Amino acid sequence: MRQRVVRVALIAALVAVVLLAVPLALAIRSSLYAGQRDTLERAALAGAVRVSPDYTAGDPVELPRAPAGGRLGLYDPGLGLRAGNGPRTGDPAVRGAFGGQVVRGRSGTDLVVTVPVSHAEQVIGVVRASSPATAVRARVLTAWAGLLGVALFALAVAVLVARRQARVLAAPLEQLSRHCQAVAEGDLTARAAPSAMAEIDQVARTHNEMLQSLSELLRRERDFAANASHQLRTPLTGLQLTLESGLAQDDDARLRPVLTEALVTTHRLHQTVEEVLRLSRAPERERRSTGGIAVEQLLEEAESRWHGLFAEAGRRLVCDTRDLPADARLPGGPVSEVLGVLLDNALVHGHGTVRLSVRDLDDALAFDVSDEGTVEGEPARLLERGRTGSGSGTGIGLALARDLAVSLGGRLSLTSREPARFTLLIPVGPDDREVIAPSAG
Repeated sequence: MRQRVVRVALIAALVAVVLLAVPLALAIRSSLYAGQRDTLERAALAGAVRVSPDYTAGDPVELPRAPAGGRLGLYDPGLGLRAGNGPRTGDPAVRGAFGGQVVRGRSGTDLVVTVPVSHAEQVIGVVRASSPATAVRARVLTAWAGLLGVALFALAVAVLVARRQARVLAAPLEQLSRHCQAVAEGDLTARAAPSAMAEIDQVARTHNEMLQSLSELLRRERDFAANASHQLRTPLTGLQLTLESGLAQDDDARLRPVLTEALVTTHRLHQTVEEVLRLSRAPERERRSTGGIAVEQLLEEAESRWHGLFAEAGRRLVCDTRDLPADARLPGGPVSEVLGVLLDNALVHGHGTVRLSVRDLDDALAFDVSDEGTVEGEPARLLERGRTGSGSGTGIGLALARDLAVSLGGRLSLTSREPARFTLLIPVGPDDREVIAPSAG
């Protein structure tokens, strides 16, 4: 911003200087040349009054001193030089003065002024005054150099003033930018300080009010998430204890599978509540935890959980376990939740066989969930809250999966619309891979 303010001020000052200096330079040039011609004319008039009508009869003529660096001469009607200095034969300016008028002009490199000498209503001679034009040109160049110096000084002053004003204007904005950066890094208690500029203060006040409202909204949402998770965890824990007690006491072979499945489902629900709570506390800071479970175990758990649901719907779930990275370990909870959302989306909105596969990209793992259906609508809006593939419904599942992926440092995206395929990318660093000792040969 500072450079932009200085640039604008410099351009404005430059335009003003040019608009002022160019006409002034032309006026100086015209004035100096006109002044020199006036000097020559006065010298010629002074010489004309000293010329006696009898000079043609041999009466001597005493002309005044010529202008500095110039020449002054008297010419007779035959255009011959009779007294003073000048060309031996009269030039066009001398011939023009015999018409009875003062003539101003140039002769070669000289400025020339000729004044007629009259007697008895007749022109009996012409006084010619001249000076080199180079002397006037030198004075013009000197004046222009001074004018250029003044213009440069004015531009320098304009730049200094513009830089000072730029600092005054930019300082509050830079402070506001630092404040916004602090907020972006998670400091919701930061507030923009007032400055000496009313417009920027208005922006700061509006920003502080907005931040206050957002902070209050986030506080309420986090309190709600904490309260909801607390209220859910207590009955879930009680339900788990009841199911475990029922499994320990009931020997009915028909009820045990049902109780076991209910206990597993309750345990998964408990993990889901914990993941949602973790994400709601600090999603922008949440990082992927070290350790976890192997990829093969993660796929086995997903297949065990979802195989029966797809079978009940008359569809197939195929987990591709080829070329699985045996040394990579991932946080089981978040990744399992994301895969659960994608598989549930394929079960509800997809068609045909659903495939879950993993690709090792060296520095990341790519989980592909695809089916034989087609994704409708805009792909960019599928992961927004309140949107689904059909454009209706709550649509928080894919949005939650996207947030979980981001919290792991990864990305969830739609990589194919027909057939539908979602891809979850999870970065895997050297610390996430187990060191496999080579077997002794």
